[in-house]
This record gives sequence, C-alpha cells and structure tokens, in this order.
Amino acid sequence: MITNKFKKIKLLLLDVDGVLTDGSIIYDDTGHETKQFNAKDGLGVKLLMSAGIQVGIVTGRRSKALDCRCNDLGIRFIFDGVSDKSRVLDEIQKCTGIEADSIAFVGDDIPDLALMRRIGLSITVADAHEIVRAHADWVTLAPGGAGAVREVCEAILKAQGTWDNIVEHMK
Repeated sequence: MITNKFKKIKLLLLDVDGVLTDGSIIYDDTGHETKQFNAKDGLGVKLLMSAGIQVGIVTGRRSKALDCRCNDLGIRFIFDGVSDKSRVLDEIQKCTGIEADSIAFVGDDIPDLALMRRIGLSITVADAHEIVRAHADWVTLAPGGAGAVREVCEAILKAQGTWDNIVEHMK
C-alpha cells in the first residue's frame, strides 16, 4: 500500500527543473539564468524539515538561483551537475545514513528513472513525461513548479501523522 511507503520516508530528494520549477529555463540579456520557484512548495519543504524529514536536491544542472533557493530553505544536501542521478545514491546514503527504502525522490523526466528505481518511494509530477508517470509509485495532481512539491510534503506529513499537529501549531 502506498501509505506505508510514505510512512517510511526520512529523506525527500527533489529534481529541480520540472519539479521545483515549471521546467522553464530563462536567460536575461546578459546571459544570466533565472528560475521561478513556488512559495507554497517552499513552505512545504520547511514544514517537512521541521518534522525531522531531511530534504535534498539531485539535479543535472547547476545554477546560482538554485543555490539561493536552497540557502533560503535550509536545504544542505545539494547534488547538482549530476549526469547519472542513480550513481549519487550511495554518496547520499553515506552523507545521511538513510537506507534507500526510506528515501523518496520526485523526478519528471527520463534522466530521473534510474534513481526512481533504486529508492523506496518514486514520485512524479502531473506534467511529467509519460514514461516517468508510468514508472512512478505516485503522481501528484499539481504540475511541476505549481504546488507539486507541497503536495508531496503534505502527503508525507499526513501519512506519518504529523500534519494535524503542524496545522494546529500554526493557528
């Protein structure tokens, strides 16, 4: 049952382009790359971390915008510029001490499949490539960059029984 997989999660790994963003890559006239992140996704990440769930990034691209966003959210595990996402799993486990079956990963495209197959809970966004949707344990209702990460964070917190407590403390 999928709820049991959500209950086991101790680490949430996220792809960036197409997951934390809508997949757009924007360059200004000087050639600087910018990204647009969703504030609701950010709050979801912070709530998840406040409940003791670690969050990390695994992405094929590097950007200063991502560095700023991770710094803002307090994400310490950043694996960027990764061409083979599956190969960093051993390093991630060594850094965190978390077994693969307690790790969730949210990806959206073909380069994410290898890592999705090696962890406990594979998740994708509503507008992911159809092959990725077919291989995911769970597909969000929201598209990437538009609340999908928040949806994942809430699902983990609800499955682990901490969501109601978090909401109560925010009132």
